[in-house]
Amino acid sequence: MAERRGEDVVSEFLKQNPHLAQWVESLRGQCETNKQWRGRKEFILRNLESFPTVLPDVSSPSLDRLLSLSMVWANHVFLGCIYPQSVMNKVNEMAEGIVVDEIQVRKTRDEIMGKGKRTATSDKEMDNSIKKLKAGNTEVESKAGGRAAVRSGGSGTFKCGPPPQAPTEHQPFFNRLYKAVAWKLVSAGGFGPNLDHFEILRACIESSKASLSCVFVPLKDIPDLPAGRAQKEGQVCELRCQTVYMGTGYGRDEDSARAMASKEALKIFQSRKVTVKICRRRFRGKDVEDLVLVDDQLRNSGFPPALAYPFQADQQPSPS
Repeated sequence: MAERRGEDVVSEFLKQNPHLAQWVESLRGQCETNKQWRGRKEFILRNLESFPTVLPDVSSPSLDRLLSLSMVWANHVFLGCIYPQSVMNKVNEMAEGIVVDEIQVRKTRDEIMGKGKRTATSDKEMDNSIKKLKAGNTEVESKAGGRAAVRSGGSGTFKCGPPPQAPTEHQPFFNRLYKAVAWKLVSAGGFGPNLDHFEILRACIESSKASLSCVFVPLKDIPDLPAGRAQKEGQVCELRCQTVYMGTGYGRDEDSARAMASKEALKIFQSRKVTVKICRRRFRGKDVEDLVLVDDQLRNSGFPPALAYPFQADQQPSPS
């Protein structure tokens, strides 16, 4: 599916939400050019869901904050303004997916004055940074080896699963992916049965600088499925991104199973937010802890059995 330009996506979004059209136009600054306003308008509309208390034509602190952040982003992109790094990180994350053509490259006074100069101090700082990076990698490897030894020692039992901090570490990526999927579906006319669900999911994940992992297993080889389903021929597909489980699909062949798994994964993005959690799943007849992407809807807490298990691969539970 061909990518659509930002103004096309905004136009489609406003067609689906006509009550926002007049209001958002009232937010335009008198000195903004058409290009600057198109970019800032897309920034505002993309981030409305992150400010649920913002209401059209109603002044509020949340609206003031959203507009301020939109101006920070626009000033940086179009005028070359520089802000504290924490603010820049925030607006760059909020602007994920916005494409602005023909941006003029601007340099600060310090960059211009320091052009072509590389002092001994900067060389020394770079060397120190490299040394710290190498030392950090060695320390991480050492700690990882220690954890593995602890898990496999003692009584011979161990706990497979993701580290406790994993959901927090993965959440920012899936927040960005949530925005990418939302706007991709807007450009496609909304979620529906006739979409190429796999292509939409794959494109959004790749635009977020990640990849989608697909695992296939013959249906008859899965012991944890209901007896009636286990007798049928076909394939099962499990989707993961950055080790996080996203969905399972069943089909006559791999393509149809992957399409169904992608459709199930996209359903999660129909809610107001997505969350990475550690949940219990079955794998080779045993319960394990797995990273799972869930929505904010009340659903059955049961998950399909895991087809693959990316955590401590050399210590996976053996078949019972």
